Amino acid sequence: MSSNPADVSRSGFDRFSRLKALQPRTHLPKPEPKEEFIEPQLSPERSSGAGLLTELLKATVSCNQHGEHLSVITSFGGYAPRTPDSSALHLLLPNAPSEVGDPSQWLFLDTETTGLSGGTGTYPFLVGLAWWEGGGLKVEQLFMREHSEERSMLARVAEHLTKRPVLVTFNGKSFDWPLLETRFRMTRTIAPPPLRAHLDFLHPARNLWRLRLGSVKLSHLERHVLDWDRGEDLLSSEIPRIYLDFVRSGIAEPLLPVFHHNQMDMRGLAGLADRILSILSDEKGMIEDGMELYGLSRICERRGQSERARKIYEQSIGTVLPKETDRAARAALARLAKRDGDFERARELWESLLGNSREGYEAYEQLAIYYEHEVRNFEQALAITREALAQLRRAHKVGMIAASSFRRNKLNFEHRRSRLEGKAERPPDLFSQ
Repeated sequence: MSSNPADVSRSGFDRFSRLKALQPRTHLPKPEPKEEFIEPQLSPERSSGAGLLTELLKATVSCNQHGEHLSVITSFGGYAPRTPDSSALHLLLPNAPSEVGDPSQWLFLDTETTGLSGGTGTYPFLVGLAWWEGGGLKVEQLFMREHSEERSMLARVAEHLTKRPVLVTFNGKSFDWPLLETRFRMTRTIAPPPLRAHLDFLHPARNLWRLRLGSVKLSHLERHVLDWDRGEDLLSSEIPRIYLDFVRSGIAEPLLPVFHHNQMDMRGLAGLADRILSILSDEKGMIEDGMELYGLSRICERRGQSERARKIYEQSIGTVLPKETDRAARAALARLAKRDGDFERARELWESLLGNSREGYEAYEQLAIYYEHEVRNFEQALAITREALAQLRRAHKVGMIAASSFRRNKLNFEHRRSRLEGKAERPPDLFSQ
């Protein structure tokens, strides 16, 4: 942090000037909107830019009791909604209300904002909404030309959610919807509309593709999962500056790519939702990608669908997986097999995992437990424990294991070895009494 008072003062000025830019430039304070319609007043230096933007976007000025905002409506054909089956619904949202199973009740939402950190100083200046209609996707983009139009825009959002109360987003549970709820409350006149359900497709996307792709940005998923190319696109970090420049100066043209970016996000979200539903509904085993199978099995296991999870884990290890993922899938499958009492399958999996890895040391431990408690072969359990300690020492000597992991596993196996040595030395008939 700068110690120069001038730098501190300048930093504070810049921060507050961004917020001030959102306020309407009038000489007298505007009265609070009442029930009657109040004409919003764009400042003269920006009115021509706002008019040009309306013309370039072929937008309309939408009016309601709270004022005006811009509205841009676009339709995209070529794909239709997929009706989710019961298994997919349960994986997405346990105890989902009936509306979730009806895509006509879904409302896709994505916002463009004045900042990426949220909070009361962040405004959603562009709200993209989309829904299935007429065999395609219809998109309405709501835009506030200045801060006085926020209430009108939010009222339109509430109107849409009253008709379609199942909200569908990508990271909306963490960002978009909390931000909008805050803005609704800040108006003190428009209550946040109640949702019947909120489907956030970021979370299943992470389970299905993050290990393979690294990034689960929507544009990245479009390219590598949906095989789409949205073409030249803006960086999200540039969008707040472009809007604030428009508010200050009325320069309209740089906003056109922002509207395009938001449209592509809406189309990408709809396409991704369809792809994820297809995977979650895959009861016939048509998925061939090993990483998608592994991701689906994890989702099933977390939702308590153990039988289905075990079946899909088996499918995944039958494909070509990266070594780390293959180990993780085998370890998870072994845990499920043990829980089902299928110790023979669990033993096979544990033996395939032995070695210097987190799953490998878990396998040593589980095999020792198996031979001690299920087979009652203490000598074999002791031999496996000694082998684990030898493996640990070799890995530690060449620096292939973290010191904390080495110490933890060493203490665990030394304690087990000491106890098993006592059992192995006792006559067998003592354990039957």
